[in-house]
Amino acid sequence: MIDRRALLQMAGLGLALPWPGQAQDKYPSKPITWVCPYDAGGNADTRSRQVAKVMGGLLGQSIVIDNKAGAGGNIGTEVIAKARPDGYTIGMGNFAPLAVNHALFKRLNFNPFTDLLPIFLIEKGPLILMVRSDSPYKSVKDLVLAAKAAPGRLSYASGGIGGTHHLSGALFEHAAGIDLIHAPYKSGSAGATDLMGGQVQMMFEQMYSAMPGIKGGKLRALAITSRARSPLAPDIPTMAEQGFPEVEVLNWQGLIGPKGLPAEVVRQLNAVGNAALQDADLREKILGQGNEVGGGTPEQFAALIKAEAPRWAKVVRDAKIEPE
Repeated sequence: MIDRRALLQMAGLGLALPWPGQAQDKYPSKPITWVCPYDAGGNADTRSRQVAKVMGGLLGQSIVIDNKAGAGGNIGTEVIAKARPDGYTIGMGNFAPLAVNHALFKRLNFNPFTDLLPIFLIEKGPLILMVRSDSPYKSVKDLVLAAKAAPGRLSYASGGIGGTHHLSGALFEHAAGIDLIHAPYKSGSAGATDLMGGQVQMMFEQMYSAMPGIKGGKLRALAITSRARSPLAPDIPTMAEQGFPEVEVLNWQGLIGPKGLPAEVVRQLNAVGNAALQDADLREKILGQGNEVGGGTPEQFAALIKAEAPRWAKVVRDAKIEPE
């Protein structure tokens, strides 16, 4: 069902209110393809489907998810970049292909800064630095002292080279002046499993994935990478509180399209996207994972990407990270 507040917001923005079966002479007059650069079942895919469902209801057209996974999000993002700029192929723009992979990969078949058009931010979410519940490390300070006492002995898991888990660990190493072993896995869940099994000593994990193990008593949270504590876990201190303000990491994603999209299409998708983010059920899903609800203008989303890209390029260079 279309959220009444979202409809009112669309009306306030001067957009026609679509209803099922209503004739459409203007955009969109046919189904829209939403490319997700990651596998089905993951968070990017799940959120794509949730947002697309609400937006489709507001637009009066179906939005079909097309998963194009691989190469750290590059394959699907390239599909979006090279799509016909008519508004019928859009997709999920993610932290890695938009702000990291230009520095990580020697060659990309698209330029994230000139070939893609940010439309609106969907969400931002922190990570949690965690250890086993029976670990001797009770704080970030404990970890740092142990790492300095035994350089190159402690290890941290990640869901793969160049992702937020890995980059958070590399940023922490640099900020703390320590030497850790990076243990990349095929997924974050696989890394967390080995953390619980004692094969690695720590991991930065997305909050929504970390909390079940923490609440279940299998993992201990040492810090969260957001600027402020999370209302969902107010007892977890921030990295800044423990002396590492540089280790502020938010994984983010939003809607993007190919360059050349008509201004009216961008305006409509942005307005409908912002209206969708007012949907109570969608907001509950985003906030319930400890994430911030996005929104705003295309320019604000573009500014976020512009600010993040050089920051993570420096982390990639300093840590000498290379793709698998």
